[in-house]
Parts: sequence; C-alpha cells; structure tokens
Amino acid sequence: MVIPLRNQAADEQGTEKHTALRYGAVWDSGAARAADARQALRAFLAYAPRTGRDPLPGPLALDAELAVSELVTNAVRHAPGPCGMTLRLSGEELAITVWDTSAEEPVARGADPRRVGGHGLHLVHAVSDRVVVAPHPTGKQVTAHLRLAPGHRPGAPAEPFSRSPAPRIAAGSVAP
Repeated sequence: MVIPLRNQAADEQGTEKHTALRYGAVWDSGAARAADARQALRAFLAYAPRTGRDPLPGPLALDAELAVSELVTNAVRHAPGPCGMTLRLSGEELAITVWDTSAEEPVARGADPRRVGGHGLHLVHAVSDRVVVAPHPTGKQVTAHLRLAPGHRPGAPAEPFSRSPAPRIAAGSVAP
C-alpha cells in the first residue's frame, strides 16, 4: 500500500516552510520496486516547493534517487516480506529511510571490480553525508542523510556510519 502524498501531514509544529515534510510508502512482500520508490521520491521533491521550500538542486536530487533505488533494491533482495520507505525533508537535510524484515546487520563486502552487484550501499555512502542502521520492530531500517547545506558535498569527513540506539562509528562502508 502506498500512502498518497496529498494525505500526508506534517507532524511537527511551526510554520509550514519550517515544518518537516514527510512521505511514507509500504509494500507487501514481493511488491516493492526501485522504480516505484524513485517515482515517489520525484513526486515528493516536486511537491516540496509548493510548501514554500526551495527546490532541491539537480545533483542532490539525483543523489537522492540513487540512494532510494539502492536501499529499496537491497531490501527486496536481502529480506523476505514487506518493506517500506519514509522520506523526511527538513530545512537541513533529506532523510531517506528504508525498512525491511531482516534483522541481520549489514556486512561490508570488499571491492571486486569483476563482481556484478554488491556495490549498492557503497554508492549510498558516496552520495550521503551519513548512513545509519537501526533495529526496527520487524527487522531493521537504514537511513541515508543528505545534507542540504549550500556548497556541501557528500564524502567530506563526517560520520560515515553509526548504529542506533547507541551510535557508533565504523571504519568503512557497509553492505547488506
């Protein structure tokens, strides 16, 4: 089931421009597709300027599409059952959260240019300012944070990875 954008409501107090804009989608087992997630993200980002927000710069919107695509693809490939996605746009960042039913912690895979696949979460780290993996009631959730600060580019020294509820920095990328 996908929750239409027009039925979403900001659940934070403040003026509309300063209130975080949220969108959520949930897919039944086997129904999630990266293309649908990218389409939902594009609709979400197209709607944001109607709330008084500045449009996302093109390169950041493309980075967000890549992150959404890779996170949803990983959920489909590595976890049985339903999955979901939440998008949250505040004045500081776009947070993309994808949850799935696998409680297994992602494991970093070494680089192998001959391997087809297995590079998705490395790409998510490359376009994100930080990636957080946290337990979820039915498995886990992975959140990619893309900062909206002007002139900021992902890959600058920052927290590359942390786990909730006790944040911790790991020395490398993770992949499911």
